[in-house]
Amino acid sequence: MQKILESINLDYAFMFTYKKVNSISMEGFEEFFADLPVDLYIKGNYRYRRLSRFIISGEELVKQPHGYLFQSKNYNPLAGDIKREFAEIDDRLIALDNFKKMILAFCDSCKIHPEAEIGVHQIRTICSPNNSGNPAPEGIHRDGTDFIGIFAVNRHNIQGGATHLYTAKKEKPVFSKILNPGDLLLVNDHEFFHFTTPIKPVIEEMGYRDVFVLTSPSLIH
Repeated sequence: MQKILESINLDYAFMFTYKKVNSISMEGFEEFFADLPVDLYIKGNYRYRRLSRFIISGEELVKQPHGYLFQSKNYNPLAGDIKREFAEIDDRLIALDNFKKMILAFCDSCKIHPEAEIGVHQIRTICSPNNSGNPAPEGIHRDGTDFIGIFAVNRHNIQGGATHLYTAKKEKPVFSKILNPGDLLLVNDHEFFHFTTPIKPVIEEMGYRDVFVLTSPSLIH
């Protein structure tokens, strides 16, 4: 497997790590975030989302058949115990070399088995002068998977949106940082809860936060 993050050497039971990934350019991503469908499972029409799942075969991405996202209410009190269906990620985005590099970085860093499924969530959260955007409306939570990767793509006219990690919901965060474009946060979902604070505009116009969230297993059925 291609080595994207040469400086990271983690065993399978790693806790979390943060890295600035200079080898992955944001070029070419923006137009595909501007074309995301609204997430109908969250009230307020402030979150937009696509979702696909992949496996790695050699150095290539192999897109898997369409499925639905399912989490129990134990993990997602807002949208748990229902089958959530999202549009697939645009094939033109999947064909970009930087998209593949991002997934390879996640898989290699987390030592994910080559046959394991990776779910890739493409998410834009918007805000306006009258409405904040909430990247994590379910609150402090786990996703119910093994590994999570959050790859930041863009922040436009926003303040807030800091990502926190917790060892327990009622404890203070052990990690707190605003993820800027090119930042990658890798988290062992068995060890940490996570949360991202709401966003609001810096000036009186719309703002948005764009990320890819990667999970393995994919949570897609």
